Amino acid sequence: MSKRKLTRRQSWRIEKIQEERKARAQKREAQITQELRDDALGPEQPGLIIAHYGAQLDIEPIGKPGETYRCHLRANLPQLVTGDRIVWRPSLKDDIGVVVALEDRDSLLSRPDMHGQLKPVAANIDYIVVVIAPVPTPYPNLIDRYLVAAETVGIEPVILLNKTDLLENPADKQALDEMLASYERIGYRVLKASTLSEDGLAAIKDLLNEHISVFVGQSGVGKSSLVNTLLPGVDIKVGALSEATGKGTHTTTAAKLFHFPAGGMLIDSPGIREFGLWHMEPEEVLDGFREFRPFIGYCKFRDCNHEKEPGCALQKALLDGDISEERMNSYRSILVSLEKA
Repeated sequence: MSKRKLTRRQSWRIEKIQEERKARAQKREAQITQELRDDALGPEQPGLIIAHYGAQLDIEPIGKPGETYRCHLRANLPQLVTGDRIVWRPSLKDDIGVVVALEDRDSLLSRPDMHGQLKPVAANIDYIVVVIAPVPTPYPNLIDRYLVAAETVGIEPVILLNKTDLLENPADKQALDEMLASYERIGYRVLKASTLSEDGLAAIKDLLNEHISVFVGQSGVGKSSLVNTLLPGVDIKVGALSEATGKGTHTTTAAKLFHFPAGGMLIDSPGIREFGLWHMEPEEVLDGFREFRPFIGYCKFRDCNHEKEPGCALQKALLDGDISEERMNSYRSILVSLEKA
């Protein structure tokens, strides 16, 4: 369907409305800034960003989960994201405040925007939990893409097989067990769970306790049921995780942080749950395969493509059994996808 062409008058009206909205927003910001003068603010204190809404943030005082303040930013601060630890000053009159400083980050998770520029999404994440299930089929290459994305940003990935109650066929169970064992052999932590039978939930809670995590994975693997089980009573708030349509739906694009009753926190955002690798360089993809790292830089030729070149360290590792053929094929498949992007 072609786009409807606007008349000159219609375009003028749209521009005028946008300018009026912008002027009103600037006026509100000026009023708030005037109200939040230094003499109207309390002392500096540590806080945690639990949601980000453009120029405004929801701040939670450290040690006071559920107590929220809508905050504005001091000038000259870097771009802040959900999960950031900050220093802020509350208003002496209302439940608002001002962020005055950003504390050091342990990690920063970013994803490319529509223009190919990396955009920060969340900070201080400890675990990226890659959720898979018997259905849809968990192909290793898809899992590897999540693992490479996590490795590249220096955040520990964990593989979680959900819906284990669906493993009624012994052959299917054996195939999945063998695939997961191959990841354990190269150092990845693997968990198994079922929200239906509640098997494995205790291990998940132990992992997430005192940590900030994000869940990633295909639609239909049961992320929503996991989150709603771990976050009882907040089903509406995590509606962005719903997969009722089979494709996954999102009610908001803002990254939000939720507290697990048993301890730990979850950051959810559509931008976090979907990773693209097309912004990455081939060298970054190579380094994203953790078992490849001991052999990187030892090829005979510096521009080795790790195909059929003589003296290729990765090819030798493949022949020696230090690298699996499945992971090597996965690496090559990702490189081909980058060339087509």
